Amino acid sequence: MSKYLLEVGVEELPYKFIPMAISQLKSGFETFLNDNNVEYKNVNVMATPRRLAVIVDGISASQPDSKKIVKGPIAKVAFDENNNLTKAGEGFANKNGVGADELYIEDNYVYAKIFVKGKNTKDLLKENVPVIFSKLQGPHFMRWGNNDVKFSRPIRWVLSIFDGEEVKIKIIDKESSNVTNGHRFSKQNIVINNPDEYVSKLREAYVIVNQDERKERILELTKKEADKLNAITNISDDLLEEVTFICEYPVAVTCSFDEEFLTIPQEVAVTVMETHQRYFALYTKEGKLINKFVTITNYIGDEFENIKAGNLRVIKARLDDAVFFFKEDTKKPLEAYVENLKGMTFQKGMGSVYDKTQRIIKLSENIAAELQVSKPSIKRTAELCKADLATNLVFEFTELQGFIGADYARVSGESPEVAAGIKEHYFPLNADSETAKSIEGQVVGIADKIDTICAVFAAGKKPTGSSDPLGVRRAALGIIKTVLEHNLKLNLSDLIGRALEYLPVKADVKSDIEEFFVQRLIIFLNGEYSKNVLEACAEINPTNDLCDYVKRVKAVSAGIDEKLLENANRVMRILKDKTGDVNPALFALPAEKELYEAVKTVEFKGDYNDYINSLDKINPVVTKFFDDVLVMDKDENIKNNRLALLNSLKNKYIMVADFQKL
Repeated sequence: MSKYLLEVGVEELPYKFIPMAISQLKSGFETFLNDNNVEYKNVNVMATPRRLAVIVDGISASQPDSKKIVKGPIAKVAFDENNNLTKAGEGFANKNGVGADELYIEDNYVYAKIFVKGKNTKDLLKENVPVIFSKLQGPHFMRWGNNDVKFSRPIRWVLSIFDGEEVKIKIIDKESSNVTNGHRFSKQNIVINNPDEYVSKLREAYVIVNQDERKERILELTKKEADKLNAITNISDDLLEEVTFICEYPVAVTCSFDEEFLTIPQEVAVTVMETHQRYFALYTKEGKLINKFVTITNYIGDEFENIKAGNLRVIKARLDDAVFFFKEDTKKPLEAYVENLKGMTFQKGMGSVYDKTQRIIKLSENIAAELQVSKPSIKRTAELCKADLATNLVFEFTELQGFIGADYARVSGESPEVAAGIKEHYFPLNADSETAKSIEGQVVGIADKIDTICAVFAAGKKPTGSSDPLGVRRAALGIIKTVLEHNLKLNLSDLIGRALEYLPVKADVKSDIEEFFVQRLIIFLNGEYSKNVLEACAEINPTNDLCDYVKRVKAVSAGIDEKLLENANRVMRILKDKTGDVNPALFALPAEKELYEAVKTVEFKGDYNDYINSLDKINPVVTKFFDDVLVMDKDENIKNNRLALLNSLKNKYIMVADFQKL
C-alpha cells in the first residue's frame, strides 16, 4: 500500500479557521476515497498557521476492477423476429463494449455484464484534490489577486507526492511540486522525496507540523517554566488551541510585571494576560496570581531579552489602565452606579438597563417566594447585579461583568453572599461551565435570563438557525442547567407569564417561549436519553416542573412493558373528545366494574417507577375489558359511560407520557 502527501502553503491563516479546515479536509478526503472505492487506512490532517497538510496512509494504487450490470432496451426492441440485433440492440452493445453473445434477457429487458477497469489513484487525485480544496468554507473568505476562487489567505506553494512521485495538481493559481518551506526564519526550498520524510524534514527546519505534538510541547514547556518558580498554570482549552494555531515552533519565555498590579482584581489581570495577550498566567499552589507569566513565541534562537522587554511594555500599558480605572471606580460605592444605568439602553422598546434591573428585582422576589426562600441578600443582589456595567473597568473589559461587580461589592462593604450572587448570576458562562452555587446567584440569574428571553421574543426577534439575539439559547440552557443541577421546584411556565407582564411591550408569545424551552430541554438531554422518550414525556407540560420532567424521562427510559404500551395507545386512539364523569350504575358487564376499581388503585406517590409498576399491575384488567366489552354500544348512555371510564384510565397514563410517541 502507498502514501499520498498534500501540503498547501499559505500566508498566516486566522487561528479560528485552522481547526475548521482540518475537519473539512479530513471529511472531504474520506468522502472522495469512499465514493471512488479507493482503499485506504487513515487520513491524517495536520496544520500550522502557514500550511495545511494531508497524509493518506495505506492508499491503494488504483480502484479495484469491477463488474456491473447495465439495463438496456426492451427485448423486442433489441432483437427482431429472427433473434438478430436491431439497430437499437447494436447501439446498446457497442456503447457498453460487449458482443451480442454477451447480452441476456431478464424480465423482458436486455442486460449486459460490463467489466470496468479501476482508475489509477493518481488520476483520481488530480481530478478531485482541487475540488476538495475549493469546497473549504470559513469566515471572511475573499478573492486574492486575479483569482475567481475565494480562500482565507493567498496560497504560496503546493506540495503533492504519491510515494516517491509527484502528482501534478493545481490549486487556485499554484501548480504543485515536491518542494516545501520551513519556518519563516529557517531553511526554505526543502525537497520532499516521499511522504515518510515530510514530518521529520520540517521538524529539522523548525516546523512542528502536527498540531497535537505542538500542543503537547506547549504544555510541557509551560510546566517546566512554572516548575522553576514553584508555580502552576490554569490553561483553558480555548486559549491552548489558539496558541497552538498561531505558532509553528513554540518556545516558552517567562516574563514578569510589577507586583503593584496584583492589587487590582485578579480576574482583570488574568483577562489582560490571557484574552488580550494570549499569555499563560502563573499562580501559587494555593491558586493566588503571581506577577509572572509564560508567553509562547514562534521563535528560533536563545536570546529572549527583547521578547521579555516587548511583552512587559505591552502588559504594563494595559494594566496601568486597569489600575487607574479600578482606583477611580472605587472612589464611590457600587450602589452609586445603579442610577447611571438609566442612561444605558437594554434593548430597543424594552427600556434601559435600570428598567431591566427593576424587573429582575420583581422576578427574583417571585422566584424566592415560590422556592420558599426568605433572604434579604437575594433582593440586594438583584438591586446591584447590573451596577458594574456603568463602571469604567467593565466598559474596558466587558467580559468581566459580574466579576468586577463582585469585587466592587466587597470593597463597598456588601455581604459575601451579595458579592457571590452578583458574580454568579451570569453563570453558567458557556455550555460546559459551572452553574451558580449560591441561592442568590441562582435566583437572580434565572430572573435575569428569563427577562432577556421574554424581551427578545416580545420584540419579535426570536432566534433562527443563523441568529441568536442576546444569546437567548445560552440563557435558556443556563436556566435549565441551574434548575436541574440544584433541583429547584420552579414553575417555569408561570414565571414566563409574569416576566411578560412586567415588560413595557405586550405580546402574545408565552406559548412560543414555552416551546422554545422544551426544544432546548430536549437538545440538552438528548445525549443521555432517546429522543422519542424525551418528546413523549414533553407532551405533559415539562415547563411546569423541569425536575419532575426528568424523573418521568428516567422512569420511561428504564423500560415500558409492551402490553402496557399497547393498551395505552388503544385508549388514546379511541378517545377523541372530552367525556363526562363515570356512573357505576350504568355498568352492564363485570369487566367494566373491574376496570373502574382497578383504575382507583393507581395513585402517584412521588415515584414514577412505582407508578408505572402500578399501571403494569392493572394491565390484565385493561386487556380483559377490551376483550369483553364493546365500547361503542348502541345505547348512547352506556357508550358515553364506557368512554368516560376509559378517559379516567387515560388520565392515569398521561401523567407519565404520551405513549403514542413511544
